[in-house]
Parts: sequence; C-alpha cells; structure tokens
Amino acid sequence: MRSLFDTTAIKTMSLANRLVRSATWEGMCGPDGRPTARLADFYRTLARGRVGLIITGYTFVRPEGRQLPGKMGIHTDAFAAEMRALTEAVHAEGGRLCMQLVHAGGQTDSAHAGRQPMAPSAVQVAQFPELPTAMTGQDIKEVVAAFGAAAGRARKYGFDAVQLHGAHGYLLNQFLSPLTNQRTDGYGGSIENRSRFLLEVYEAIRQAVGNDYPVMIKLNGDDFLDGGLATADAVFVAQALERAGIDAIEVSGGTPASGERSPARLKIDSPAQEAYHLPLARRLRAAISCPLMVVGGFRSFAVAEAAIREGTTDYVAMARPLIREPDLARRWQEGDRTPARCISCNGCFAPGIKEGGIYCVAARKEKTGG
Repeated sequence: MRSLFDTTAIKTMSLANRLVRSATWEGMCGPDGRPTARLADFYRTLARGRVGLIITGYTFVRPEGRQLPGKMGIHTDAFAAEMRALTEAVHAEGGRLCMQLVHAGGQTDSAHAGRQPMAPSAVQVAQFPELPTAMTGQDIKEVVAAFGAAAGRARKYGFDAVQLHGAHGYLLNQFLSPLTNQRTDGYGGSIENRSRFLLEVYEAIRQAVGNDYPVMIKLNGDDFLDGGLATADAVFVAQALERAGIDAIEVSGGTPASGERSPARLKIDSPAQEAYHLPLARRLRAAISCPLMVVGGFRSFAVAEAAIREGTTDYVAMARPLIREPDLARRWQEGDRTPARCISCNGCFAPGIKEGGIYCVAARKEKTGG
C-alpha cells in the first residue's frame, strides 16, 4: 500500500518521501536577485525537517520577468557561488532542491520589471497591474532561450531538478489562457497554438539539461476565471507535455484575479476544506500517467495519506504549512500526526515586503505573547 513516506524517484532524483515543499516567494534575495545566506539557511532548515523535495521560490529567467522585491534570479552567471551555497546547504542535510523557473509576463509592473511589462497580448485584465506590450516574435525567441539558459545554470550549480511555473497567471499560463492570449499568429487561437510557447520553452530546457535530468512543471488545471484556461484545455496541455517527456506535473489552479478560488485560499480549518485542487488532479490522472503532485490546502496527515493511497497523486505539495513548521514532515514521520498548525491567514507574506523575508506571523505572536 502506498504511503506518504515511501522512497521514490523522479528520473535520476531519489526522494525520501512523497512530501514536497511547493514553491513560494521568500523575499530573501538582493535587489538584483542574488540569493542570500538567509535563504540558504531557510532551505537548510526545510531539508533538516525531512521534506522530500524542496522547490525554490519562483526564480526569474530575465530581469523584466521579476515581480516582487527580494525575488531570486537565475539570469546571470554572476550568482554562481550563492547558488551553489543553496544546493550545498540542502544536500548537506540529505535533501533535494529543485529550482522553479518563471517569467511574470504581464503580471508585474514597470517598477519591478524595469520597463513596460510584456505579455502575449496587449490586453488589460484584472490580474495585470498595468497594460503590457504584446511580445514580438523576437521577444518570444529570446525568452525561450532565457528559460533554456536558466535551466542549464541550475543543473551546473547542483540543483537536482527544475520546474517550470506554468500556473497562477504568469507568462506560460498567459499564453495558455484565451483571456490573456488574443494573438492571431501561430501562438494564439486554438489550444494547440496557445501551447506552442510552453512546448518550445520545454524543448529549450531539455536541450540544455539533457534527457537524464528531471524537468517538471506547475500547471493550472483551471484558472477559475471567465474566459481563462479551462480544465479540458489543461488536460490537452498535460497530454502534450507527457508526450514531450515531462517528468512530473504539479497540479494547481487559479490566479490572483480568481477571488475565493485563488491559489492560496484563506481559513482552511477543516478536512472538508483541504486538498481543493484534488478534483483537478483526478481529471489529469484519468488522461496521463506521468508522476503527479498536487498542491492546495493540505493540512491533515490523513487527507494527504488518503490522496496518495487512492492513486490520484504521487506527491503532496505544501507551502504555507512549511513556513510555520519546517519540521512538519519529521513530526508526521515520527508519529505526531496532528494537523499542520498553519491557520491559512496569509500573514506570512507581509514580512517579505516589510522585513526582507517571510515568516509565520501567527507563530511569532504566540511565542512572544503579542
């Protein structure tokens, strides 16, 4: 019988269990995207807590693709020493570290991008802070190449895998969504055309890292937006990626404009509210056979274990619970199966803006009595 604490492998990457730290934003890098010693310590603590796979915060592949302050960059060789410090910190604790690659596209602003943001189309939608400029054919070629170069750097610096961020309204998702992709060339219109940019990015990465290196994706199963990416099209994309050779798909959903169905939902205080993307994973599981991960509201050991045992997913991914309890995997493995203490308030992200690094505000208040 399958269990959360099975030893598994994704291609050449061995994993001690089926728990994944899903990517988030830590806010612990310099203004240029250079990682800090604080970030290395943050990942070291997660590895010490026995999470099977740590996926980094979303890491921009070109400067105009950055979104928030303190976001990590992999667009230059100048950060080689600091990048190796991250992988060495995790490997010293027996952990595995995957770099998530992203371009924010239209989901950023001029202040962070250093220029007018660019997107598949020059459209103003709720998730875009300002009107972007439509990407030219040359822009597309350059961004595709940037993803490939970024993945090559990640492998060189010792990261165990890379993951594309194809969810939550960022550039890859923008090309997939009819709401944000209104192009009339070979990258717009049908889902076959809207998938073209993503598949070109995947191929550039595969050429850079080789066939033996794990390449994964975080993919929306549904944008939960009128006119956005719908589940039927997400299934098509997943099947196309599987044919191309993708090594795992992390299933998520929603964008910042999706209201109560945004990626990081509030007030998850009962098992019935957990695992809110599991129905999307079931749709993909019926159509593909490559390894699946699911993120979205997991808080209870029983809910996570049930998802693994039923075979819908091969891995359970969490982000906010591991901000509060980086040793959650260790605690569960050693027999304390009480639910994660995360209260889903999203207060952890405010210190990233104000103090240069996320942490659990609720836990700190409890500790200090404030």
